[in-house]
Amino acid sequence: MNDRLPTRQMALKLLFKSRCSRRVIEHCKTVASLAVQIAKVCKEKGLNVDVQLVEIGALLHDIGRSRTHTIDHAIVGAEIAKSLGLPSSIVSIIERHTGGGIDIDEAKQLGWPIKSYLPQTMEEKIVCYADKLIEGKRRVKIERTIGKLSKELGKTHPSLGRIAKLHEEFSSLVGDL
Repeated sequence: MNDRLPTRQMALKLLFKSRCSRRVIEHCKTVASLAVQIAKVCKEKGLNVDVQLVEIGALLHDIGRSRTHTIDHAIVGAEIAKSLGLPSSIVSIIERHTGGGIDIDEAKQLGWPIKSYLPQTMEEKIVCYADKLIEGKRRVKIERTIGKLSKELGKTHPSLGRIAKLHEEFSSLVGDL
């Protein structure tokens, strides 16, 4: 794997070549736009954020949806990214963007390789959070996302608390973009 990030155009070509639908590509572009806004505000506030990594990671976060639309798209996407020789920073963004992240116990239950898939870096957190605010290519309130997921996963699922925590963290950092 090399450490060089692809350009925006290269990332879009990778989505197309991986056979992502137009709808998925539009979603990724919308998430990337919001994620870059968040990253720029964080950077203006003195936080160490790689805005280019956020943009490319957000563009590629759903590359696994070229093969599946289940939660496993994160693992499939990470495998695709590795096979394309993308940097580990991009692979990590892809595999850590679902829900509010997936912990080791949840990974075991899903049959994923056993490790933590919780977003760690600021870039991973930004992409994960921006993805929760975009439905298709439409901006939604975090309450809508949490409501939808609580119906799918159950009201006590730990992912809901992690999403709420991300929302608190970024609301205090960037306000309501």
